[in-house]
Amino acid sequence: MKTKTLKKNKVNVVTLGCSKNLFDSEVMMAQLKANKFDVEHEARQDDSEIVIINTCGFIDNAKQESIDTILRYAEAKKGGQVEKVYVTGCLSERYKSELETEIPEVDSYFGTRELPRLLKTLKADYKHELVGERLLTTPSHYAYFKIAEGCDRPCSFCAIPLMRGGHRSTPIEDLVKQAEQLAAKGVKELMLIAQDLTYYGLDLYKKRNLAELVDRLSDVEGIEWIRLHYAFPTGFPMDVLDVMKNRSNVCNYLDMPLQHGSTRMLKAMRRGTTREKTEQLITDIRNVVPDIAIRTTLISGYPGETEADFQEMYDWVEKTRFERLGIFTYSHEENTHAYNFEDDVPDQLKKERADAIMELQSGISYDLNQKHIGQTRKVLFDRIEGDYFIGRSEYDSPEVDNEVLVKKSDGYVRIGDFANVEITSADHYDLYGSLRD
Repeated sequence: MKTKTLKKNKVNVVTLGCSKNLFDSEVMMAQLKANKFDVEHEARQDDSEIVIINTCGFIDNAKQESIDTILRYAEAKKGGQVEKVYVTGCLSERYKSELETEIPEVDSYFGTRELPRLLKTLKADYKHELVGERLLTTPSHYAYFKIAEGCDRPCSFCAIPLMRGGHRSTPIEDLVKQAEQLAAKGVKELMLIAQDLTYYGLDLYKKRNLAELVDRLSDVEGIEWIRLHYAFPTGFPMDVLDVMKNRSNVCNYLDMPLQHGSTRMLKAMRRGTTREKTEQLITDIRNVVPDIAIRTTLISGYPGETEADFQEMYDWVEKTRFERLGIFTYSHEENTHAYNFEDDVPDQLKKERADAIMELQSGISYDLNQKHIGQTRKVLFDRIEGDYFIGRSEYDSPEVDNEVLVKKSDGYVRIGDFANVEITSADHYDLYGSLRD
């Protein structure tokens, strides 16, 4: 029984998972809006006729969050709070038949490459002229910028190729046009994302072409920061560092998931490298761009990880002193190569090892942050919270990295603008400062 009047042709898009999913939702929302739908992202009011859930299927916690969200809206449909529920994204791509059986209340499930079919189900047309157009869900001054889809890497633990398929680069000309469209809307920062930035261009240009792409994007008027996310270490195109060094609007920032610091574990993970090669790569990167902030992510508790393997990773993190670091506990994923092995590290031990790495990193981050005190940094301000304007330096990406806090009583800055900030104090993950001319 309906408890309220639902707004016809209103769609609530709910996004779960990573920035790449968010990008896909923004593309979908632009298509829906062009088809005269009233579309919102994660609407605060449950008054939409239609809900589309863009799911994540990467690891156990993300899968559970997606399932819980689907169940919530399935119940809402039963109670008349919504008329139609559609599910798309990675979980739907990977487990469509199981989901159709277990949660039949959903009107239809779609895979990661089925946007035209989803639109057709809604009696909407896929508008080819809108390729590259998006309805931004981020603050208007920055945008995630997907340059490729899929992945060709054989990493043993990863299900992304199962959900996203093989690597497919977007042509440089198309990406430059998209960047110009975003700049015209007021976007100042592009965060380049892909399953693997390192592979960019191999399929289209028969060479790794990330450097040329970044160079061309840096020419786009209005784009003041370009940030690189999710580069694979093996075969990393060092020439992109020359672009980073020579172009002032390319941030001295590199997100490179390295996964482990033990050669034995890297081999088991099928990463195609060793700890020694990884150490040399990091040294080479820092030699070319001494002021770079390297973000990495690691995995604790991969099958067969011994105390010695973990200690090797711990010692390596302590020695390398990454500017930014996160760590996941291993998730045993069906149909991956690693699923053939016993998930033999207890969950509690996985967590204890991850916590030990993060405690170590907290101390490293504190020490590195002290070196910013007395320096003046260019800061992009994202939001106001309590008594503070909150922004980021070029060394920090939204939501995952450090922030710069300036008291509102110190002066005024407009959200989405840059300002110079002298850093006056620092803790483990935040910098505090005062506005400067």
